[in-house]
Amino acid sequence: MNSAVVDDGTVLRTLQASKAASAAGRGNESDQLLARAAQMAPGHPAVLNELGLRMMQRGDAPKARELFERATQADPGHPSLWSNLAASLNALGQPQAEMDAIEKALALEPRHLSALLQKGALIGTRGDMRNAAQIFRHALDTIPPGAAVPASVSAMVARAREVVRLDNEALAAAIEARLAGVRDEHGGGRFKRVERCIEILTGQRKRYQPDPTFMYFPGIPAVEFFDRADFPWLDELEAATEAIRTELTTVLVADRTGLEPYIAYPEKGLPLDQWKELNQSRRWSAYFLWNQSVPNAEHLARCPLTAAALAKAPQCHVPGRGPTAFFSILDSNTHIPPHTGVTNTRLTVHLPLIVPPNCAFRVGGETREWVPGQAWVFDDTIEHEAWNRSDVPRAILIFDIWNPFLSAAERDLIRAATDVVVTYYGSLPEGLP
Repeated sequence: MNSAVVDDGTVLRTLQASKAASAAGRGNESDQLLARAAQMAPGHPAVLNELGLRMMQRGDAPKARELFERATQADPGHPSLWSNLAASLNALGQPQAEMDAIEKALALEPRHLSALLQKGALIGTRGDMRNAAQIFRHALDTIPPGAAVPASVSAMVARAREVVRLDNEALAAAIEARLAGVRDEHGGGRFKRVERCIEILTGQRKRYQPDPTFMYFPGIPAVEFFDRADFPWLDELEAATEAIRTELTTVLVADRTGLEPYIAYPEKGLPLDQWKELNQSRRWSAYFLWNQSVPNAEHLARCPLTAAALAKAPQCHVPGRGPTAFFSILDSNTHIPPHTGVTNTRLTVHLPLIVPPNCAFRVGGETREWVPGQAWVFDDTIEHEAWNRSDVPRAILIFDIWNPFLSAAERDLIRAATDVVVTYYGSLPEGLP
């Protein structure tokens, strides 16, 4: 913004001081500072804009419109000025002029949040809620995940989310009405992948993709929980549940010193991010049978039936990396935060052993409760988290297996490539689990 009357910096600093005084509840001081800025630069677009906002706060939409129009004439390339002008036109009940101002803002900045919210709201007043929802989706997409919504638009954002939610429900119902007949043509029953596709399409389910911390293998389907039928050997594993649980309970009594924190980053300035609370903590502890390809002979000797069950599973053998197998103990009232694993060339198996109420596990968009003796397989490079909201510990057997979408040759090649990385650095790059 330019002013021929006074230095820009002086004007803008005065306006900023006025806004700060207003935010602190010092109304008289704020008004005096704004008046001083207006005296210094009466035609400055930032001054005109701030005066227009004050008029809107006081309910004087006609005066606000006049000020915003002058501001846009002084600086036609600033989208917020056009958005503010649109707000005054909305208050005056002039929808066509309001839309013109909104479109000018969006022509300058297509992702301008306020202008998109205004456009969606204006389309909604015409009764066209479907197209209003489409615009609101675009508006919500401009808000970064986890970002705080500015207070000035929080009510509009809440309204946009509600309109989108209702539209998603209506769209889902319309799709379901159409698909019911198509299902019947194909023998009825469930089509799980189609159902998840529609859930993502209609906003009922978030889309998650593998995000490994080390190695990403392209071309592998991104599956949260795998179909149990793909792993017939799980039957034999589950049949050994009682014997495995007995060995675990013996360990918990006789060898508690063998338990160690599962998250154990060195205390040397690494960015711990989500692991700050659990790092070096026994609230999530592990009793390792295998740890990144290294067998713990003493622990295996204490758990021979568990070792025998693991030997029958397609564990991934990679020097320095796999297999890994351990009893995972999650203390009461403990939450494992959302995270991802190291590579999608492997999958993770859970065999629940001791599961109190109020324990659950989320992978991507699906949350399940553990059931003792019922194993599952999942891709741990898809965001997942776990929690134990009971008053007693939860215990499961965890181990990794090869991803079945890899061929034998691909496994050998990945094994060799990983071995090169391990030997090249002397270990994996620092910070990788």
